[in-house]
Amino acid sequence: MADYLEVAEARARRGMRLAISAGFPGPWGEAAKAIYRLKSIPFAMVRQVVGLPNDELFAWTGHRNAPIAVWDDERPRTHWADILVQAERIAPEPRLVPQDAEERVRMFGLAHEICGEEGLGWQRRQELLAEMHPGTQAPGAPDAVRETFRGLASRYSWSPDATARARQRTFEIVSLLAAQLRGQQKAGRRYLLGDRLTALDVYWATFALLIDPLPDEHCPMDPGLRAGYARCEPRVRDAAAELLAHRDFVYREHLGLPLDF
Repeated sequence: MADYLEVAEARARRGMRLAISAGFPGPWGEAAKAIYRLKSIPFAMVRQVVGLPNDELFAWTGHRNAPIAVWDDERPRTHWADILVQAERIAPEPRLVPQDAEERVRMFGLAHEICGEEGLGWQRRQELLAEMHPGTQAPGAPDAVRETFRGLASRYSWSPDATARARQRTFEIVSLLAAQLRGQQKAGRRYLLGDRLTALDVYWATFALLIDPLPDEHCPMDPGLRAGYARCEPRVRDAAAELLAHRDFVYREHLGLPLDF
């Protein structure tokens, strides 16, 4: 497991401190880490524990969930786009946001389809909550499991009726990204947008684990969590085939492996 600062130690430091879910490869946190490393922004990881109230973290940042980025005395950033924009300001090179206005708008729009509310991460969490739900209702289910489920269900506005829509939206988003990649390939370009790596490639690479987790030697995960992430509709996996090859390229050429969490 990676080295984490406890909250009290992190508060006493300056520079970039990033609270992430200790022991879990959360895609939002992995994306933030990848962005900082690409930009050579040193950062310390701060422990956030899934399923616990994280009261000390809340007292410091006003937030309980991860990731939370704190740079010097600036306000904490929790939204994926805010984390990216701040990183672009701290270290303008290498650019991960296109300078061209139309490309920039397209990048943020497609990135929202991955990272934002109702995006790929959101929809896959909806599907996983549907799988978790029966176990939380079983007699003898631990209170901690029930409480964790209730917290996640509230955060992602989950209901049994939302599951079918989540599956359809997952397929639509993956199909959209696959079409974007195919268009780029036909134009002789290697990346999802433009002719160089952008944050869009980073977001796809880090969020792809919700469809096809990296091998255990690169991303050691709880077997139950791995199985849950890997369970998706065959049409989604088929649509994602070229995208998963692109994920592997981005890690191999730019992000590096194994993951540390």
